[in-house]
Amino acid sequence: MAVRPDLRALAGYHSPQVDVEVRLNTNESPYAPPPAFLAELRDELGRIAFNRYPDRRCTDLRTALAAHHGVGADQVFCATGSNEVLQCLLLAYGGVGRAVATFEPSYTLHRHIAEVTGTPVVSAPRDAAFALDLEVVDELERTAAPVITFVCSPNNPTGRAETLHTIQHVLDVAPGLVVVDEAYGQFARASALDLVRAGGPEAQRLVVVRTFSKTFGLAAMRLGYMVADPAVVAACELVVLPYNVDAVSQAAGRLALRHAHAMDERVGQLVAERRRVQTALGALPVQTWPSDANFVLFRPLHADAVEIWRRLVDRSVLIRDCSGWPGLDGCLRVTIGSPEENDRFLAAVDESLR
Repeated sequence: MAVRPDLRALAGYHSPQVDVEVRLNTNESPYAPPPAFLAELRDELGRIAFNRYPDRRCTDLRTALAAHHGVGADQVFCATGSNEVLQCLLLAYGGVGRAVATFEPSYTLHRHIAEVTGTPVVSAPRDAAFALDLEVVDELERTAAPVITFVCSPNNPTGRAETLHTIQHVLDVAPGLVVVDEAYGQFARASALDLVRAGGPEAQRLVVVRTFSKTFGLAAMRLGYMVADPAVVAACELVVLPYNVDAVSQAAGRLALRHAHAMDERVGQLVAERRRVQTALGALPVQTWPSDANFVLFRPLHADAVEIWRRLVDRSVLIRDCSGWPGLDGCLRVTIGSPEENDRFLAAVDESLR
């Protein structure tokens, strides 16, 4: 039996996994969750009925997230990673003849999941600084009338967060949902969640997607969620597979919120390290861009990016090669790690550029 014809040209989403000592290619947190959280989770495991299916609606986790963000529990939808949230939105609102919009370069999985769900993608370029050009946004929204407009903020892999003014502008001109992917939102100074909480007619079309993988250090749990209008939550509940979030992940997410202050401290540490890495890269023959996330995009000025990536791997440091992505010729992206990992990277990239 042949695979769907429209899938034949697709390639899966992959991030190279190489056996190295310093792994700075997937934007994970370099820090494990606090010991107190791990102790609480071990205690919680003893209370889980493993022979029973988990709570299908993630009631306790949704309630905890609602209290954490100051919204109603009916505005929260939980899933197996933020990517499943995106998939549910596209299953509910996308499909043949219902276009979605992206502004490139941006998170490649927005396009990939859209194509997997049979949803046409229309895209427009960001400006030379990788910011949204509002005139370009206006034109795309007017001509394409997308059912979903994706805005990644901070944008992966370029790093810049959008202002609330920009997000509000997109919301004003977009005819459909505006999905703000805030996988790295805790590292930025502002969040589209403020616009959700402010309410109003436009807020009914605003969706904010977040994850526990980054600042909460729970990438292994695969837990994500969205905050949106209750009607959008109900639409995603129509298409999500039953019992999609297991009981352990639900417990881990709920308990992690009790330690949000510790996560905030780690965000502060990573932001400080990000500044240090950016400053050090500024003294090397590379071009860098401002970042509001836990990674930095840079381009070697006098060397081939793929060759630099290989030299770093030879020094047991793995970063992300973005040089083949549209609009990112010659670019590499490094995740901000621990101070020791960042030292290893900076020394290796200095040697590799010589």
